[in-house]
Amino acid sequence: MKPLTMFLLLPLVFSASIEKHEDIQFDSIPSETKSRFAMLDDVRILANGLLQLGHGLKDFVHKTKGQINEIFQKLNLFDKSFYDLSEQTNEIREKEEELKEKTSKLQENNEELKNLSSKIYSQIENLLQDKVQLQGKIVRLEDKLNQISEGHQEVQDHKEVAALKQYVEQQDMNIKRLLKVVADQNVQLDWQNGQIKDLEDKIGNTSVTDIKKSGSLKLYDPFQDNSSNSTDDPNDLPRDCSDVYNQGERLSGLYTIRPNNSAPFSVYCEFTPDAAWTLIQRRTDGSVEFNQTWEDYTKGFGDLRGEFWLGLKKIFSLAQQADYILHIELQDWKNNHRYVEYLFTLGNQDTSYTLQLSHLLGNIPSALPEYTPLPFSTSDHHSQHLKCPAETSSGGWWKSSCGGTNLNGRYRSRVKAERRRGQGLSWKPEKGKMYSLRSTKMMLYRTELENFD
Repeated sequence: MKPLTMFLLLPLVFSASIEKHEDIQFDSIPSETKSRFAMLDDVRILANGLLQLGHGLKDFVHKTKGQINEIFQKLNLFDKSFYDLSEQTNEIREKEEELKEKTSKLQENNEELKNLSSKIYSQIENLLQDKVQLQGKIVRLEDKLNQISEGHQEVQDHKEVAALKQYVEQQDMNIKRLLKVVADQNVQLDWQNGQIKDLEDKIGNTSVTDIKKSGSLKLYDPFQDNSSNSTDDPNDLPRDCSDVYNQGERLSGLYTIRPNNSAPFSVYCEFTPDAAWTLIQRRTDGSVEFNQTWEDYTKGFGDLRGEFWLGLKKIFSLAQQADYILHIELQDWKNNHRYVEYLFTLGNQDTSYTLQLSHLLGNIPSALPEYTPLPFSTSDHHSQHLKCPAETSSGGWWKSSCGGTNLNGRYRSRVKAERRRGQGLSWKPEKGKMYSLRSTKMMLYRTELENFD
């Protein structure tokens, strides 16, 4: 209010000063002296008013500066908030892109699985039709057998009947295998559909508010899980690597299992995005001596992280609890990779852990006879009908004859293996050349037929 008062007083002061100047022209000399003193008072009043005006302006400037500083602080806070919001928005967009990409991949896998299931169903229908036709032939051949018993046909028809029965049994086994594969594919399809739905829901529900509440956006990777299979109760241990996989593990490595109520033991599990394999043998560099005794092959030996043989007793406990596929991977000295798969049964110790195989698929000819009992043999434990010389019997293997295929033989370099045929790691199909191998791996995969019910 002081500056305003001074502005109002200024005109009055100036007008009084003018009036006094006019009086100087007509008054006497004594009045002139009195007028000069009056002007000094006016000047003092004016100076005092200007001083107060200056103080008022100074206060006004200080207040204005304070308000401007407050405005700048608010602008800085606004800029920081806007920058943080932009960063969070960019993070949301990146996460959405990752979710969309994973959803797209899952959808592609889903389509592939559907196509594969469709092909398998078609093969099953064809096999079922063949089975019906073969059953009709068997009925007719049984009639012939009845006639044979009456002396109307030749005895050679017996061989034809036996061959057809064996063929029908093989077809039944193939149908069973395809049903198992279809069951596994159905399980994978259901899992893929669930993951796609979860990812689509996450994409739809993603927002800035969600990120502010949670602090970050976490992606679900179907393929990564940190849960552990360790437990204090042996009864709660997994039966094999498939159980470990179903518990959420996706990192290949050592795990403790307890198959068929046996004593717990460690195995090496190898996980792929859609399957779990239990390793029973691995050869890579010859660091472990495989020319062991029968007792060693029964118990197992080697390093589970390197070269090893799991042990016939442990393999038997695995094979007795469910149906498994035997998967064999081979690598030659030119780094070519091949594989072969079998359905199999394994006998107990009283049968020398006899193996019987049925070939499923692979990209190399089978080198193990089908539907033939193959007892396990070591240098100090041969079956009664098999007596092999020491130079062809290094290591333990399922044999029907001396020489030929042996994935547990003495490890030799490429040159030595070529000089001494049959003494290194070898794969010898019935018709074809012998393959000298650099590395081998044998694994078991449990089929899930119960999921098809």
